[in-house]
Amino acid sequence: MKQARRSFFASTLQFAAGIALAVTAAHAVAAAPAVIRVGVASPAHGSPPGISGSSIAVAHATGAIEQEFKPDNVKIEWYFFKGAGPAVNEALSNRQLDFAFQGDLPSIIGKAAGLKTRLILATGIRAHIYLAVPPESTIRSVKDLKGKRVAFFKGTNGQLPIDRLLAAHGLTEKDLRVVNLDTATSQAALTTKDIDAVFGGYDLIKLRDKGVARIVYTSKGDSPVFTRQSHMLVTDEFAQKYPEQTRRFVKAVVKAARWSSDDANREEVFRMWARTGTAKLEHWKEDYEGQPLRTRLSPLFDPFLTERYKDAVEHAYEFRLIRRKFPVDTWIDRSFLDAALKELKLENYWAANPAGKLPTTSSYVPAKPVPGGPRQL
Repeated sequence: MKQARRSFFASTLQFAAGIALAVTAAHAVAAAPAVIRVGVASPAHGSPPGISGSSIAVAHATGAIEQEFKPDNVKIEWYFFKGAGPAVNEALSNRQLDFAFQGDLPSIIGKAAGLKTRLILATGIRAHIYLAVPPESTIRSVKDLKGKRVAFFKGTNGQLPIDRLLAAHGLTEKDLRVVNLDTATSQAALTTKDIDAVFGGYDLIKLRDKGVARIVYTSKGDSPVFTRQSHMLVTDEFAQKYPEQTRRFVKAVVKAARWSSDDANREEVFRMWARTGTAKLEHWKEDYEGQPLRTRLSPLFDPFLTERYKDAVEHAYEFRLIRRKFPVDTWIDRSFLDAALKELKLENYWAANPAGKLPTTSSYVPAKPVPGGPRQL
């Protein structure tokens, strides 16, 4: 009888232990999301569809994030927004995204409006702005824009450097007849001469080479306050619920940034971006001329970039693009990036640039003068 009781008791313990293990396993599976949703503040182009000009573009093209989570059967869903940063903010507000690739201004607007996000790594920084006009235009400098119909995409990371550039020439947006157009529409409007000028990025070089535009200004070689900054952010909710998956996401992008930052891969990086059709290989070479890839594709939120974001918050408030300021230092969360850099042994691969200074290298020649006229300012 005692033997039977012992056997029954032992069987009960084993059954209970089995249930406990099953419950533990179920919780372990639930600890990883079934899907990770990534928003991109840009439409996709080319075949297969893709983006360009950043480490996240390389991560997308190579499937680096998908490879990281494949063993866990976690699906990566990409969402590309023609409405750029403002559209991404709306999706974040509706809790439709976990991560987002955005520029500084739209993220600042979202944060100031109450979106609970944190910046986790830089992706494409110090990107140049360009000012293009029709070939026969009498506009020769930024000062000549007064009273003209000028297009640019409001609410994106180009607006702040444009506003700063105008201020440096004694102008504000109110001195112009500003037309809020997305990239494709503004280029079409310039081609048909429905506008007098357009501010944009590297893609305006393509219009110049087609003979339908003349570039009268570029921030190449100018102050870094006239450049654009981009990053990856994560929602507070996702980072708190899935810290391990957040770290691994960052690690996957850092791997892509490491490969992209190696100038031995310079040609292949540009070819990969050129496949989207937004710019040709030679246009990427021109835009990046004089700059090592490590400068533009560093993932670090170093003192230099942190200062740029603090300055962006101040200017966004000054230009009345946001109603309240907030501390940038508490917005940036370096913990996931630091962990990834340590795991990949890349702590010293990218130089941390001090505030207010840009790295220089004797191996790169200065940028050439802008075709069609000297750089203004």
